[in-house]
Amino acid sequence: MEPLVVNEVNFYPRENAKLHHTDKYELVNAEDSKAAILRRGQLFKGEVQFTRPYDEESDLVQLVFTFGDSHSMETTGSMYLKRDAVVEKHAWSAQLTDVQNDTLYIEISTPVDVPVGCWALQVVTRIKNSSAREIHNCNQEFYILFNPWNHDDQTYMEDSALLQEYVLNDVGKVWMGPVRTERGKPWVFGQFDTDVLRAVMYMLQRSKMPFKQFGDPIRLCRTISRMVNDEDGDGGVLIGNWSGDYEDGTAPFNWTGSVDIMEEYLRTKNSVAYGQCWVFACVTTTVCRALGIPSRVVTNVVSAHDTDGSLSIDKYYNEAMDDTSGDDSIWNFHVWNDVWMARPDLPSGYGGWQAIDATPQEESEGKWQCGPASLEAIKQGELGMNYDVPFVLASVNADVLRWREDPDSELGYSVVETEKDLVGQMVLTKKPLVFDPLGDEDCEDITDQYKYCEGSTAERVALMNGVSRSERAKICYELASKVKSDMSFKLRDIDAVAIGNDFRIVVDIDNKSDEPRNIKTVLTVNSVFYNGVRADLIRTVQKKIFVGPKQHEEIVIDVTAEDYLPKLVEYCNMKISAMALVDETKQCWANDDDFRVKKPVINIKFNEDLVMDQPSEAFLSFLNPLDQTLTGCEFRVTSPGLTGRTVRVPAEEIPAKKRVVASLQVTPNTLGKIHVVTTFTSNELKEISGAATVNVLEG
Repeated sequence: MEPLVVNEVNFYPRENAKLHHTDKYELVNAEDSKAAILRRGQLFKGEVQFTRPYDEESDLVQLVFTFGDSHSMETTGSMYLKRDAVVEKHAWSAQLTDVQNDTLYIEISTPVDVPVGCWALQVVTRIKNSSAREIHNCNQEFYILFNPWNHDDQTYMEDSALLQEYVLNDVGKVWMGPVRTERGKPWVFGQFDTDVLRAVMYMLQRSKMPFKQFGDPIRLCRTISRMVNDEDGDGGVLIGNWSGDYEDGTAPFNWTGSVDIMEEYLRTKNSVAYGQCWVFACVTTTVCRALGIPSRVVTNVVSAHDTDGSLSIDKYYNEAMDDTSGDDSIWNFHVWNDVWMARPDLPSGYGGWQAIDATPQEESEGKWQCGPASLEAIKQGELGMNYDVPFVLASVNADVLRWREDPDSELGYSVVETEKDLVGQMVLTKKPLVFDPLGDEDCEDITDQYKYCEGSTAERVALMNGVSRSERAKICYELASKVKSDMSFKLRDIDAVAIGNDFRIVVDIDNKSDEPRNIKTVLTVNSVFYNGVRADLIRTVQKKIFVGPKQHEEIVIDVTAEDYLPKLVEYCNMKISAMALVDETKQCWANDDDFRVKKPVINIKFNEDLVMDQPSEAFLSFLNPLDQTLTGCEFRVTSPGLTGRTVRVPAEEIPAKKRVVASLQVTPNTLGKIHVVTTFTSNELKEISGAATVNVLEG
């Protein structure tokens, strides 16, 4: 008798996908698809058909699953088909459930900690007591993913309803903008797209991470934070660019989703130009959700970039109060990710949400990577808990120390101002299972998950807990605690300003002493990139002011649209810097305020109900808010529920203060609720966005 010869192998891609929460993947639903997308630690069914009947007494059938080019125990699953196979959560098993002539029906169980990725299968057949064998290499792809529905998986989330958001939702929001003017930008994650899944596998392959570590979400998420950017030159997904010049690539604000980025990465095998923090973060969520890791996009409004581990942001001024600041900076906002997992490497209580950051800011262990940092460790100021807790703690809770040159000081500088509540004004993410295409009702404030209430005893204790573990931080904070003053200064917050409108800057000055004071002040307005880098000077004013004993005075400056419009850069952020020096006491004061002018929102309407596979017309419109014509106009429309995914639509020139209306034909390919995201760009006005949610009916 000769060994069995395989005729066909079938692992029921669609049937297993429904049980494994993978039925949204395009690869599973493609016509004649043989790809199986499965979650680890969970049974899946299949059948093997041979060219002759199976003889249970003499035939042996072995299944050999292999991962990558490694053949270690951790990356190989080898098992014989048995009727009495025992399912064990840390081992492979294959149970023979039925035999019908030449066809075997089987159930396979994978280890709950098996490496995730694309596996290959061989079916090996033998005759008992014979060395002869047949080997069949299956042409079927087996994608094994994390399983946050399984309580034994390290990514398990007890509230499984939240997995509809953090794993299965393919459209979301990212909040952008300075404090008080932040707004949610819709984003299509597209983690179920075939090109996206294959691009994720390609990215991990290029990471050169040991295959056996692919099952550890701690190591894998750290690698993802490194590979979404290309700062290390190791073939990561995105090239960062904050220069404002994007001629040889796509401007970050023009992306509407991750699919186009991942498709280009897979097609060209090159890093994609260009990304900024929120693009890195949105692509990271796409990668994590594609692999089954619960993930959310997180925005820290007023975010600190601490370069020296002092847990403070140090601003420096010369004796004349000119800004000479060093490497520390404050971003209007910064976007990263939280991922959900247990942390067996840390003491109990530090699992759950973990921060990772794919934006290359500081090296960690010699690579441009960050996290996972336990949110609980960040909140408690526990700097010794891997990974990169000090950096994230400073991002959300550092004090701002302003230093002035002082020849009499041992350090050469003395602290003139301390701001304890500037950094980390809000930490925002999308509210689970809610989507507001035109507003921000879907915004969730999770600041309390990162730190205690600003100014509370618990918040100060947590920060000082971190400071106590850093010698440099202890020196800085000890000096800051000695600052005294008898003058009070306050830079008033700017309310929302619609683009094209004028605005006013006001500084309140209060003399709390019994003596008069003469004060030199400097007020400056700059256009800035969102990472705090100054672009163009809009206006600067120097004034001398007399304030009598116990008196109040104001400094008022008006800024017109004509002043700032020609000098705006992407995202329309502006920074007001105010400085003051008291002649009599040499007391110094300095403060900044960042805000963004508001732009219009694109309105999306359809001329009729959308019907599956039937073309329909969509209309895009908004009012040009400027007193000038918009030229070089283009809309970009993206939706995972529309044929073609992303469409570019040129638009006519838009006269000043006039409404533009553009139309395009769309064909829905998904039943039920779909989300449509659009952006607009022109030579004069950029980064206009909009979104809509619509139901698609059966034909």
